[in-house]
Amino acid sequence: MGNVWDRTVEVLNGRGGMLAGLALLTLFVPTAIPAAFKAYATPSTATTLIGVLLLVVTTVIALWGQLAMIAASIDPATDGRAARTLATARLPAALLVAVVLAVVLTIAFLPSLALLVRAGFDWTAIAQGAQPAPTAPGAAALAGLYALVLGIVLLFVGARLLPLYAVVLDERLGLGAVARCWRLTRRHTWRLVGTILLFLIVLLIATWAAQSVVGLIARLILGGEAVASVGFIAALAGQAVSTALTLVAIVFSAQLYVALTRREQALREKRAAALHDGQAA
Repeated sequence: MGNVWDRTVEVLNGRGGMLAGLALLTLFVPTAIPAAFKAYATPSTATTLIGVLLLVVTTVIALWGQLAMIAASIDPATDGRAARTLATARLPAALLVAVVLAVVLTIAFLPSLALLVRAGFDWTAIAQGAQPAPTAPGAAALAGLYALVLGIVLLFVGARLLPLYAVVLDERLGLGAVARCWRLTRRHTWRLVGTILLFLIVLLIATWAAQSVVGLIARLILGGEAVASVGFIAALAGQAVSTALTLVAIVFSAQLYVALTRREQALREKRAAALHDGQAA
């Protein structure tokens, strides 16, 4: 992992400007629009539908941007225009993979949701920000335990699929990229899990700190009455930090893919040489 981090830093130092521009346009700006809409729009059925539509659009844009950043990170010869072209060409396959994984994830969480329903949670109250007590605490505890176990499983699966979109982009694969990625990351599971946990801890702390500090400053400047504006400014600060760290994670996943494929090629050449030497003997 140390070599992968070193290569990640090199890519960020060498191509930081182009990658930052892509991250700004595809990660930060698209999420700033829904944040503004959420902060200032009056809750209604129409605004809820618009919010869902914005979420879908921003997700697609973010996925396209991720593909472009991966393309620019894998090959130093790939300029911005070539990276965008590659991202556009591979976007349908990446969307297919993302949708299938989202469906699988939703199905995996259904038992927990069913247990919450059995526990008697008031979903209307939850949607409004309240925390109603369950009428069946046993079912609620079981739902929490299931969600915890599933979260641990997803952590390990996510570690194995870390270079997934690099495989989709570089090897021109669709759903087959899942199996290919799984083969590439074998024997590296624990190190990847540790890397993901470290990233999540840094992301949570940095995002919380940015939101808290900027939110406090905005409240002192705008006053306690400007709740929506303060919340929006704090959300932008958190999103700025999240965008920067996400860019690092995307470049890391691309360099991880490069390192794993080079290692695979080296092992293949070593086996071929050993076979050749054995035949010659």
